[in-house]
Amino acid sequence: MTDRLQTFAHHWLTAPVVKLLGLPRPPFLGRTAGPFAAQALSGRKALLLQGAKGYAAETLRQILAGAGATILSPADGGAPDIVVLDASGCMNAQACRDAYALLHPVIGSLASNARVLLVGAPPAQAPSAAAAGALEGFTRSLAKEVGRYGATANLVQVAPDALARMDWIVRFFCGHHSTYISGQVLRPHALARVPAAQPQAATLAGKVALVTGSARGIGRATAVRLAQEGATVICADLAAAGAELDALCTQIGGVALQLDIAAPDTPAQVQQFCQSRFGGLDIVVHNAGITRDRTLARMSASEWDAVMAVNLEAVLRLTDALLQHGTLRDEGRIVCLSSTSAIAGNFGQTNYACAKSAIIAWVAASAAALAARGITINALAPGFIDTAMTRKMPFTTREAGRRLNALRQAGLPEDVANAVAFLSAPGASSLSGAVLRVCGQSIVGA
Repeated sequence: MTDRLQTFAHHWLTAPVVKLLGLPRPPFLGRTAGPFAAQALSGRKALLLQGAKGYAAETLRQILAGAGATILSPADGGAPDIVVLDASGCMNAQACRDAYALLHPVIGSLASNARVLLVGAPPAQAPSAAAAGALEGFTRSLAKEVGRYGATANLVQVAPDALARMDWIVRFFCGHHSTYISGQVLRPHALARVPAAQPQAATLAGKVALVTGSARGIGRATAVRLAQEGATVICADLAAAGAELDALCTQIGGVALQLDIAAPDTPAQVQQFCQSRFGGLDIVVHNAGITRDRTLARMSASEWDAVMAVNLEAVLRLTDALLQHGTLRDEGRIVCLSSTSAIAGNFGQTNYACAKSAIIAWVAASAAALAARGITINALAPGFIDTAMTRKMPFTTREAGRRLNALRQAGLPEDVANAVAFLSAPGASSLSGAVLRVCGQSIVGA
């Protein structure tokens, strides 16, 4: 869908009118449409800054150089595409002045669509709890400031024993595949084992992925994206979407599976199909979902039950079946689509927010038990994404939803699909039990 405000705000003839009316000026975002690449940061200039007593700088330098970035020094000047700050030595709130002192001279000269990544110590690493909290607030506020230029800022809180697992995270958050993720905090850990092979390109070659609700929207974009990385994708959706499902599978070389995700026999049907056809699964993306929006006073029991059945119960039952029968292989990946509504609530969505919030809690609680098999489980919480569903909203409601974030525009289904591909890769072994927002740093929620 064309963003007319973005077009008007950047046209020489209409830009003064947009400014006079006090309307936001949505930046043009740099996106990468293709798959991940070994030299993902080639041609990009990276400025690496190190605070006092930091322990991550050398690892970060090696990752950036290995991904093809040109490493700058503060004396080089110019407009960096990437700024990475090692603040891991920030052990008290006062020491956070390092973050200010190091970033203050350079933050005003960022290139358009730049990436700012702060690396700090985790809260549990005493005595850094206060410093960790300080950096979190600092990063979220910084992300709101740089968002008007299409830039993002994120924070990774990593302990020394997880530094070796930082490669995939740095590559993703310093590149254009993460363009609609900002103001987020990641806490990588060494819970799940590291796969022997961690390819940086064709990351899912030889893998089998199941994507539910894949006929359109985010599900379709996800199926396309996983296929780009080399996965064989089982595309599941309702029989009513059969034509769209078949067209998608023809395009990506996938396999169509028509079913009602909430039907009682679906878990057994899916498990048996995946086992007999492919010998198992490597990736499960729980994308299928429905809304039945109505205030609680007006919501019928059937509207409540339908949302819970598809958005929560089907996810739990299908996952249980795949795990109990060993269909999801060791070092597998489970990615669940939640929502920013689960984090902040939304008017008329008690049923939807209830189900999606339950998914986040279940993901967090499941991570430790799955780690023994090297399986990770994470949730994504999309914000306002430009889909056929959101295009049907009233104009005023739609425009408000699109603008109330640091990037001043709606995300695309491909933005969420990129995050799914990131979490599905072997290199994402350090992330499990987390919820990652893909919302352009919406003002709603944390």
